[in-house]
Amino acid sequence: MNKNDPRLWMWSDAVDMLNRAERMHRQMFQPVVREEAPARHRAPCWEPPVDMLETDHELLVLAALPGVDPDRMTVSIQNGVLTIAGARVLPPELHHATIHRMELPQGRFERQLALPPGRYEVNRPRVVNGCLAIVLRKV
Repeated sequence: MNKNDPRLWMWSDAVDMLNRAERMHRQMFQPVVREEAPARHRAPCWEPPVDMLETDHELLVLAALPGVDPDRMTVSIQNGVLTIAGARVLPPELHHATIHRMELPQGRFERQLALPPGRYEVNRPRVVNGCLAIVLRKV
C-alpha cells in the first residue's frame, strides 16, 4: 500500500477517534474529588495515556507522565492488572503565577491495564523522554 491509500489514513483516524472516545468516557465517569481529603485518599482525577508492546520475552508499557516526579509514582501487578499511580503537583513558584495556559493535568492519577495472560516480573521502572517505561519480564 502506498501512503496515499485511503485505507491507511482512514484506519489511523478511526483508531484515534476510538482512543479519544475511551479517554472521554473515563473522564466523564470519574468520581468527584473532595479537596479536604488527604492526597493519598483522594480518588484519581486523570489517567495518563499508555502504549503496551509485547515481544517474545517481555511487555513494555510506556505511560506519558511528563513533569511527574518518579518518587511520586507506584507500579504494581495484582490479579493480572498493572496499576500505575501517583501525582503531578504544581511547582511552588506556580502557586503565585499568572497562568496563561494549563493543559497538563494536575493531581492524583491512576491507570489500570489488564495484562495479557501470563506471569510477569516488574523490572525497575524508569523515566525515559517524559514517559514512565515499565518492562515486565515474562516468567
